[in-house]
Amino acid sequence: MLIRPRLAWINRIGTQQKFSPGDCMQSLSREEIVQLIQAVFPKMKTDRKMAILVDVPNSAASDTPDWAIRRQIAYEWYQALQDGLSDLQFDAVFLFAYPSVDSNNADLPEHAYSLFSPVPKVISDISQTKTTFVEIFSSHQIFLAPTQFSATAPLKVNAKKYGFRAATMPGFSPAMIPALRIDYGLVNQRCQLMKEKLDPAIAANVRFLVDGADEYHVHFDLRFRSSHASGGRFPDPGTAGNLPSGETYIVPYEGERGEKSQTNGTLPVQFGEQVVLFEINANRAIGVLSKGSMSEKQAAYLQREPAYGNMAELGFGILSDFGLEPIGAILLDEKLAFHIAFGRSDHFDGVTGPDKFSSPQAVVHIDYIYSAKTQNRISISSIDLVYPDGEEERIIQKNQYMIF
Repeated sequence: MLIRPRLAWINRIGTQQKFSPGDCMQSLSREEIVQLIQAVFPKMKTDRKMAILVDVPNSAASDTPDWAIRRQIAYEWYQALQDGLSDLQFDAVFLFAYPSVDSNNADLPEHAYSLFSPVPKVISDISQTKTTFVEIFSSHQIFLAPTQFSATAPLKVNAKKYGFRAATMPGFSPAMIPALRIDYGLVNQRCQLMKEKLDPAIAANVRFLVDGADEYHVHFDLRFRSSHASGGRFPDPGTAGNLPSGETYIVPYEGERGEKSQTNGTLPVQFGEQVVLFEINANRAIGVLSKGSMSEKQAAYLQREPAYGNMAELGFGILSDFGLEPIGAILLDEKLAFHIAFGRSDHFDGVTGPDKFSSPQAVVHIDYIYSAKTQNRISISSIDLVYPDGEEERIIQKNQYMIF
């Protein structure tokens, strides 16, 4: 087993300013949003049009204050980017609103509406002509999607099909503004290093410690898979990912080659104050080994929706060293620490897609984040990557990365 020292360059992170949610402004300035787009989407000769996508409640009853603020932010960014067209060297920036699909990572509806005014409270208040997403995807090269429900999966799938680039921002809030101001060159460097470790690995052995006493282990089968570095930059056509960024992730092997997946073990996940122990076999949570109300709820969920139990992602978030802290929103919080996702994986080059769920509304990709402020009863004792020659390398020990 290798335990390698931290690289010297990571010490630069310690010189950066530390932020907390209370420090943030309500939105980015015109200069900041223009600079962000330039940093995230390096200019290509084919870039002519950019679009901001935002989902709109189907009824007033389903709206929330955070959702309303997000729609306002989307309109403010649209205005700022309109003013910054000459700096961006784009022909046009558009704002498209579409009816909410009411589920994270479900497929988008067939149509959206082009807006030139603030986004309304409900979709029925829009009277503009509808435009198909096929037309939108065919004619725009860059997308920003600050939505209520995650559009990451459908945008990843369509980015490959149409060749556009997209940054998805599900659940974005003003508290995340500081995460848009960090050095994404440095973030990308760490994410790429993590990718260099994951790509040749054939397995990951993850050991969890519950309440400082009880240890559980899951062996994740990483054969036949490549990882994805989400470092906040999208230089290549056909790519989409989250913003704020700061993770490298990989989908465990799901058994689609006919050879059974070797992912197995006991996975602890904390819900509120309760820890649920999932029995993992062949890359699926097939049952619950623990007792309690939340364990019963999760067991019933697995029975009702078996695809939820798919081990869809191992994610290695790295932003905690940049002074950022959890704010209760997965979009940012998953970038801070190691996490595991259940459910849909096809948007990450896995094989579990919407057709494996009982209905479009049941499609999920849910991240469970392992940090002291999100799951305080569970810590990561160690994570070791296993390579084809049998060599192992420890990349995390006692919640701390060993490779940076």
